[in-house]
Amino acid sequence: MKELSLNILDIAENSVKAKATLTEIKIVEEGDKLTLTIKDDGCGMTDEILKTVTNPFYTTRTTRKVGMGLPLLKLEAELTGGNLSISSKHISEYPDEHGTVVTAVFHKNHIDCTPLGDVVASITTLIQGHPDTDFLFVHKKEEREVLLDTRELRGVLGDVPLNTYDVIKWIEEYLNEQYI
Repeated sequence: MKELSLNILDIAENSVKAKATLTEIKIVEEGDKLTLTIKDDGCGMTDEILKTVTNPFYTTRTTRKVGMGLPLLKLEAELTGGNLSISSKHISEYPDEHGTVVTAVFHKNHIDCTPLGDVVASITTLIQGHPDTDFLFVHKKEEREVLLDTRELRGVLGDVPLNTYDVIKWIEEYLNEQYI
């Protein structure tokens, strides 16, 4: 993918499809290293599926026969000298602690490092498209931390849906202000 923000969007969409009620998206930048972690409380994956998810010729979709999201993320990380790890607990084996964690490590100064891209657009798109799902977004850099937790927004907004125009515009502006 052209930007890591598109990988974030793709993987978080998979979390929503796995019936996650909370998806945590964390980006930590320390020195030359960027670590992207996406954690959800969805139904998780069995060990059999977990072994095949980085194979581009495996997908759970019925509309096409290939799945490129995780294989591309793995390739992008490895091209920089980084790595990808995935852990998952399936709901059938772990009824109280199920979900998936995807962690990708990139070396930012490597010539093949994919740019982060428009993370704000990806986060607002996720919230707009899935207003009943909660998202925790954290981007830590040495000089600042960008944070948005939709659970806090729900506490303030009450019955106002997160995908109303005014709320989405506020989220976009709020996130952009934190990056200034």
